[in-house]
Amino acid sequence: MSVLIVLLSLALIVVVLWDAFETIVLPRRVTRRVRLTSLYYRVTWRPWRAFCLSIKTRKRREALLSVYGPLSLLALLSLWAITLIFSFALLHWALGTQLQTPDAQRGFGTYLYMSGVTFFTLGFGDVIPLMRLGRMLAVVEAGVGFGFLALIIGYLPVIYQGFSAREVNISLLDARAGTPPTASELLRRHGRNNDMAALNELLKDWERWGAELMESHLSYPVLCYFRSQHDNQSWLSALATILDTCTLVMVGIDSAPGWQAQLTFAMARHAVVDISQIFSADPRRRTDFADRLCADELARLRASLAADRVPLRDGADADERLAQLRRMYEPYINVLAEFLAMPLPPWIHAKDVVDNWQTSAWETNPQRLATMFEGVCGRDRRATAQPKEVPSK
Repeated sequence: MSVLIVLLSLALIVVVLWDAFETIVLPRRVTRRVRLTSLYYRVTWRPWRAFCLSIKTRKRREALLSVYGPLSLLALLSLWAITLIFSFALLHWALGTQLQTPDAQRGFGTYLYMSGVTFFTLGFGDVIPLMRLGRMLAVVEAGVGFGFLALIIGYLPVIYQGFSAREVNISLLDARAGTPPTASELLRRHGRNNDMAALNELLKDWERWGAELMESHLSYPVLCYFRSQHDNQSWLSALATILDTCTLVMVGIDSAPGWQAQLTFAMARHAVVDISQIFSADPRRRTDFADRLCADELARLRASLAADRVPLRDGADADERLAQLRRMYEPYINVLAEFLAMPLPPWIHAKDVVDNWQTSAWETNPQRLATMFEGVCGRDRRATAQPKEVPSK
């Protein structure tokens, strides 16, 4: 019996240490399906998501969803530490390590206490092993605990650095593509200001952003659960907007940067496909998602773009090309949006909305502010004169 417990303890220690290595140190996606971290997120995310989606108030729902990423990370680190402490205590207990204690009690609780003190290198000295093997195990556990804490200290800044780098471009997209961002608004604002050269630079920046997103989120998948500062923004909606924009440019818009759109499209699609594989989000499992661009919406999109001097090529060939490009990425963003509970942006807003930068908790007339800064937000006075929906933050 003691041999089985020793083997179980050693197995737990190896599993936790290897899982921590793959999660924190290994800079690439782990394809193995059976992992402690993967099991942990499968068990915790789905109930959390289901509970949050049952909340009718959007603000409260988004607040709870935003808590999951940081909270789950801290809980995972605690789970690793607790499992290691328990495993070393179980190993000492199974080996029958003789202890020097102040009250001569040597139950499993004493071994657990000694393991915790050793792991966190507290050095109280009230409970110490007397056997040579027990002392060796204590040294090994102290080294593991010290290295584990050092890894955590270095791991958290990397996570938040990746999150911060991701959010910068999402915030910059607000004034360029509206809130939530849409492909039609991004193209209209550039066309309205006759600045398609700026669109080329923007797509170039988003090509790099897509590469950085793929690298960081494949190495640290927990970042996928970290949500943006505003309820109406997310890394997935920003990625969908850029894919939609590149699709329209590739279908045919005069003076638009077609080559750069192809490069950005390829990088963004690569990112969304690889990230979907992290969560085993197979787009073939469900095909009944709502159409984001029906025929009527496409006609309205074409009319809106043409009104701002960015006409979209029409005809049967253009429609077929548009459908082909959409089939290359929309199934993936649909399953990711459902899994992560992140709504996707429309191709074109049903009505004018106010950007996040135009609102605040104390702003009483964001419509007047939008009119004053029409050169920044790219709206004409007729648009700002219409009733607007102010998004909640």
